[in-house]
Amino acid sequence: MTVPTSTSELTFASIGVRDEIVRALAEKGIETPFAIQELTLPLALAGEDVIGQARTGMGKTFGFGVPLLQRITAETATRPLTGAPRALIVVPTRELCLQVTSDLATAAKYLTADQEDGSQRPLSVVSIYGGRAYEPQIEALQKAADVVVGTPGRLLDLCQQGHLQLGGLSVLVLDEADEMLDLGFLPDIERILRQIPADRQSMLFSATMPDPIITLARTFMVQPTHIRAEAPHSLAVHDTTKQLVYRAHALDKVELVSRILQAQDRGATMIFTRTKRTAQKVADELNERGFAVGAVHGDLGQIAREKALKAFRSGDVNVLVATDVAARGIDIDDVTHVINYQCPEDEKMYVHRIGRTGRAGRTGVAVTLVDWDDLERWAMINKALGLASPEPAETYSSSPHLYVELCIPTGTGGTVGEARKAPAKRRESSNAGSERPARRTNRRQRTRGGKALTGHPAGASGAGEAAPETASTAVSGSGSAPAGGTRRRRRRRKPADAAAPAN
Repeated sequence: MTVPTSTSELTFASIGVRDEIVRALAEKGIETPFAIQELTLPLALAGEDVIGQARTGMGKTFGFGVPLLQRITAETATRPLTGAPRALIVVPTRELCLQVTSDLATAAKYLTADQEDGSQRPLSVVSIYGGRAYEPQIEALQKAADVVVGTPGRLLDLCQQGHLQLGGLSVLVLDEADEMLDLGFLPDIERILRQIPADRQSMLFSATMPDPIITLARTFMVQPTHIRAEAPHSLAVHDTTKQLVYRAHALDKVELVSRILQAQDRGATMIFTRTKRTAQKVADELNERGFAVGAVHGDLGQIAREKALKAFRSGDVNVLVATDVAARGIDIDDVTHVINYQCPEDEKMYVHRIGRTGRAGRTGVAVTLVDWDDLERWAMINKALGLASPEPAETYSSSPHLYVELCIPTGTGGTVGEARKAPAKRRESSNAGSERPARRTNRRQRTRGGKALTGHPAGASGAGEAAPETASTAVSGSGSAPAGGTRRRRRRRKPADAAAPAN
């Protein structure tokens, strides 16, 4: 994970990080601690409880990950590595769970644990989260799970089933605590806290510190040191992010966005929406215009979401459309542009969205499209953050200032090629575009003397002509022919207008 450049001459080795971790990080180009890491590592390595506060993308993962790995693998560790969990990291979302697991696995590349037979095994980092089958996660816990990274719901489920034992923890970390508060996870976290030992090291990391988080920290931490790796104004955005705000018409937004996606030096781009339906709609329309687009929202299954994120990280797609909830915890480097397709709910969400670009010392562009009915909401966001854009300029896909401000080549159109196959598209109609076979269920084929009646939907082959009966004649599910091709005759009621029999 790339983190902002530091002017410090400190190195991980000079702070006291063990050689195996220093070597693993150096292979990823991470040699110097940054902001939050530089301040938290000395305290965390000494075993103290720490509260770390920093914006997204400031390197919090290694701020708690490095001391966590060093503590549980130290020769003086009070609880040896037996395969049972020794460290637990609780995160709010599945995507963040996978990211933190990957980062810790990177740092733990050369760390090992002794086994009973005298051999050594690699240190194990296991991810536990919902939306996937229980069995592989249970199997991983049974095999060995020195470090567990998980979301609250699935962690509690496995604890209640007896597959996850938390009584041997040495380190507990709550990551992105403010997001867990927003998602309503605090009751689950409190239940988890009641199952872990009191003699442990605790660390809490968060971008903001609302009162419930402070209260929570006081209940499970022992004299923690609160470290803020930035100015007290926690809502500040990255200085290298260029922010543009336009008042746009809903029917012109996709056209407008398609122009922005053709701006000079445009790289990986994230587009945010407030609703799942809008996210999928925008992704589909941009795919039809030839852009390489993926989508991440709540209507997609976990496998589809992971596939979309993997494609975005690898560069197979360079545009990711996401809802606010689904995007929580997604930490992807090298994002050059962020587009708020729908106005954020509040100033915190605005900062959270546009904080995905302009990171690690790079420049970025954040474009916000405000509908007419969202002008009041935007005015509140503008006032809270002091953005000096209370009345966004009315802008259309053909507006000259759009091309100038975003460096869009003159004459740019709304498409870049033929329609692409939309990844992980939500199935809205299982029979759309296909010819639906005639419904035959709950219909009986009426026969007379073993022949189908003319004019009946199931027995007619032409107007006024009876279909010849064969063993292959299509029949309804309730009137299938027995072996031998002979139908069972059934009695018919006499028509009301039939002539009376002669006396």
